[in-house]
Amino acid sequence: MPIAGKGMLLTSMDIDEAHEAEFNRWYDREHLEERVAIPGFIEARRYVNEDGAPKYLFLYSTRTIEVLDSPAYKARLANPTEWSRTTMAHFKNMIRSVARITISRGKGRGAMLGIIRLRPENGNESRLRDTLGEAFEPTSRDGVISMHLIESDPALSGPTNGIPSTSAGAGDWFVLIDATDAASARGATAGLTGDIGVKSSVISRGVYRLLWDISKDEISE
Repeated sequence: MPIAGKGMLLTSMDIDEAHEAEFNRWYDREHLEERVAIPGFIEARRYVNEDGAPKYLFLYSTRTIEVLDSPAYKARLANPTEWSRTTMAHFKNMIRSVARITISRGKGRGAMLGIIRLRPENGNESRLRDTLGEAFEPTSRDGVISMHLIESDPALSGPTNGIPSTSAGAGDWFVLIDATDAASARGATAGLTGDIGVKSSVISRGVYRLLWDISKDEISE
């Protein structure tokens, strides 16, 4: 499986220009490493948008989804650093999804990430998953490296301590498409969202550029 682990935390947000430099400094110098140090976390990726919104996107891979409901993770949420507390207070348009990785095809990570936000109709989840599974063929699309589906857990997603996120769409799914360039990522997201079996569930789509990532092997717990 190209994405490590079986669980994922996806967060995405905007930030006012007045606080953006400090926001980026916090993510680069404290927050990603702090999160990856939590037992059960494997790696984290940080992105900025090429198309779509919100502006910033973060993916945290965990061994299982249960890691994101563990005492160690809850303790970190309940006891943020002062830098975290002041920075998170400025988040806008926050999305927070705690999800299971249910489909993952291909190998490797691309410099660009296509993303599609889906809202399955009640009772149509299995059919939508099957449709996506049939469409996930990375080698059939030039520039596409790997394709993944993550399915949010409504009970674990949405607002949490100190993070002004929204609970709307807490059960949404996200398609993640790793690609080598923005055009390939756009083409793959457009192709999937045009599929008759997927189109009715699409909420939004976008393309994000990888800024950097960090793995557990690079830090000490």
